[in-house]
Amino acid sequence: MHHLCAMEKMKMGKGISTEEKIKKAARKIFRQKGYASTRTRDIAEEAGINLALLNYYFRSKEKLFEMVMAEGLNQLFSLVRAIMTEENTTLPQKIDALAAAYIDMLLENPNLPIFVLGEIQANPEKLEAKLGVNRKMITESGAFHQLHAQLQKTGMNDVNPFHIILNMLSMTLFPFIGKPMIQRLTEMDDHAFRNFVNERKILIPMWIKNMLQIRE
Repeated sequence: MHHLCAMEKMKMGKGISTEEKIKKAARKIFRQKGYASTRTRDIAEEAGINLALLNYYFRSKEKLFEMVMAEGLNQLFSLVRAIMTEENTTLPQKIDALAAAYIDMLLENPNLPIFVLGEIQANPEKLEAKLGVNRKMITESGAFHQLHAQLQKTGMNDVNPFHIILNMLSMTLFPFIGKPMIQRLTEMDDHAFRNFVNERKILIPMWIKNMLQIRE
C-alpha cells in the first residue's frame, strides 16, 4: 500500500488524478449498468488502472456507489433548492429558470433521472440526510409562498402548491426517462430529440403560467 501511495504521488500533477479517474469511471459504469450489475473490476478497467489501486482509494463497491449516488441526488435536486429559495426573483422568473436549468442539466446527464429515482423510491430518507432537503425548507421558501399567493389570487385556495412543483419536475424529467420510447414512436434521432426538449424550455413555463393564470 505504501508503494501504491508513493507511486501515486509521483503521478500527481500530470493530468487528472487517479482518484478522479476512478470517480469518473464509477459515474459512467454505475449509470450504465446499475449497482447490482457493476463489478469493481469494470470500474478499474474503465479508469485504466489495476484493481488493487482502486481498492486502495475506495475500499468497496458500496463506498463508490454511495459517492456517485450522493452526487446524482445533488445534481437532480440542488437546482430546485437554489432556484426556489432565491429571494430576489419573481414567480415567473423562477418558473423560467427551473425549466431551462433542468433541461440543460439533463441534456448533459440523460441517464441521471432513472439512476437516481430508483434509489429515491427505495430510500427517500436519503434526500434529507444527504442534501438537507425537507418539507420545512420547501414550504418556507420564497417560491412556495409565491405559489400559494398566486393560487389564492386565482381562487384555487385549496390546491397544494406541491402540485405545481411536481408538475414542473414531471414535465421536465419524463422526456428523459421515456427517451427510448419517445424516439421510437416519433422516429427522432438524438439531434432531433435535443431540439425537441430544448423547445420545452419555452413550452413548460407557458403551460405552468397558464395553469396559474399568470399574465406577464
